[in-house]
Amino acid sequence: MTHASTTGSHMEAELRSQPQTWAIAAGLREEQSLLPAAGERIAVVGCGTSWFMAQSYAVLRERAGHGVTDAYAASEAFVDADAFRARDYDAIVAITRSGTTTEVLELLDGLRSAGNRARTVGIVGDPDTPLVELVDTAIRLPFADEQSVVQTRFATTALALVRASLGHDLAAAIDQAAAAVEEDLDDALIDAEQYAFLGTGWTVGLAHEAALKMREASQSWTESYPAKEYRHGPIAIAAPNRVTWMLGEAPDGLSGDVAATGARFEDRPIDGMADLVRAQRVALARARRAGLDPDRPRNLTRSVILP
Repeated sequence: MTHASTTGSHMEAELRSQPQTWAIAAGLREEQSLLPAAGERIAVVGCGTSWFMAQSYAVLRERAGHGVTDAYAASEAFVDADAFRARDYDAIVAITRSGTTTEVLELLDGLRSAGNRARTVGIVGDPDTPLVELVDTAIRLPFADEQSVVQTRFATTALALVRASLGHDLAAAIDQAAAAVEEDLDDALIDAEQYAFLGTGWTVGLAHEAALKMREASQSWTESYPAKEYRHGPIAIAAPNRVTWMLGEAPDGLSGDVAATGARFEDRPIDGMADLVRAQRVALARARRAGLDPDRPRNLTRSVILP
């Protein structure tokens, strides 16, 4: 067992650096201009964490009136070129930290081999990887790449990049994240038995990502849902010493419904990305208390490379 003082040292450094990497991404105007233009119909693909960022991007872009934007897990996307043509996509955006994930590479290679006409754009952390050769345009974010297997800053920095491209002012989110990495964590929040993360609109993807961080880093029992779906069954597991964590604005009445169960309702009036940083810190703290190392979690590798 690795000593608690050193477990997750890469994850800690990386999650704490997010205010800085978001600020860099917000200023990358040339890279932002490489993303699909307003009016184009696009698909966004990724695996795991990157898929959840794709979900958030899709909601933000479409609700901003920039055009049809669909998000797919790369393994479940319409892989054959005919399916993509049927939807008449102008561009396909692939998000991948490593640039080596098998499902993403297979999707892009299949589209290229079939003569797919849609422009392909890759957002990648490691620029010296096969993905760069498979896309028409590569947006490289090497300053956000990571050593920890458990991903934090690359995902949120990619989301910061696309948010800035849509005209979002990230100054408040950056300031709130800077405060989040310094605040004291409540022991009762760290020691809870179970967590349910909720989101609305673009923060649904963040809720799924928060739950994934808890599972990966600390092997915790976590679930995630669109907030208004929570009362359609999942609230049955809410109880004392369990946490219902809302990222974004809560639906009317939800806090009272959760309070009635005895569960803790965690709901900060801050940007969803900044609140995700708080969830990342709780995941790291839980891992350390359990003697786990999120830099090298069991059964996981930095990139899924299939035979």
